[in-house]
Amino acid sequence: MRLAVLLVTAALSFGALAQSGKVYRIGMLESTSETANRANLNAFLKGLREAGYVEGQNIVIDYRSADGRSDRYPELAAQLMRAKPDVIVTRGYAAARAAKDAGPIPVVMATSADPVAAGVVKSLAHPGGSVTGLTTLVSELAAKRVEVLKELAPHATRIGALLNLANPTADAERRQIERACKSLGLEALIFDVRNAQGLNRALDAAAQQRADALLINAESVLIANRAVILDFARKHRLPVMYAAREYVEGGGLIAYGVSYPHLYHRAAYFVDRILRGAKPGDLPIEKPTKLYLVINVSAATALGIPIPSPLLLRADELIR
Repeated sequence: MRLAVLLVTAALSFGALAQSGKVYRIGMLESTSETANRANLNAFLKGLREAGYVEGQNIVIDYRSADGRSDRYPELAAQLMRAKPDVIVTRGYAAARAAKDAGPIPVVMATSADPVAAGVVKSLAHPGGSVTGLTTLVSELAAKRVEVLKELAPHATRIGALLNLANPTADAERRQIERACKSLGLEALIFDVRNAQGLNRALDAAAQQRADALLINAESVLIANRAVILDFARKHRLPVMYAAREYVEGGGLIAYGVSYPHLYHRAAYFVDRILRGAKPGDLPIEKPTKLYLVINVSAATALGIPIPSPLLLRADELIR
């Protein structure tokens, strides 16, 4: 009986939304193009459809990409603000901060490493202000990525990590990496990457310093230039641990972390709540509930790396 009541209530809510005649404008402040971000965008749109929103009918998506240049976020946020959106969805702390600073429009973070440390919100449980959404726990996962990389590439001794040291979460991530490397008898090589030019310098330095494995996180400049990283890894035959599935889909070896499509799908829930009248500051920021281990078997074969059986059994997905 209770299930029937819930279904009827949901149907009535969906019908009321469809008949309201209101067309909502959703701004998206992103680090990469729509094409490069397609899997996440599709997951977001799916979540919106499940809540009763259909692009071209009662929602309009205004998508802006910084193309890996975080200095562009304020300008792009201002452009979105002039279009008078009902809500802005962001990826990363820099985009969230730019959207927050641009005006009093509700902001939903589809991803954010540590919005509290970045000063974007007061706390996860009580964000306050105009921002809510999801966090990715980047620094907390760094040590585990080192452990899994060592398990997959046991002969690696010098681990190069590419970090944007201007990011407020970078210090915590760096400490996690250095501590994990020390406990495993590894040498940690930290390279600062803040733009595309810095990425090229960091990769050159990693080669010169003979790093025999790399850690790549989900920093926007790295995601936007992932083809460069993947080409470097293939050329130098390096095992690389990534933070996002997008890299592995492009031929990368292994990724461990959150499911970004799942986060974007969940971001639609926050958008729906806000469009229905909820205040962003009253919606607690969610932590990921599931971590994913994805391995590209073809990449491992090309590198001559046998995948340990325990790692194969723990993998959530094998790409061939």
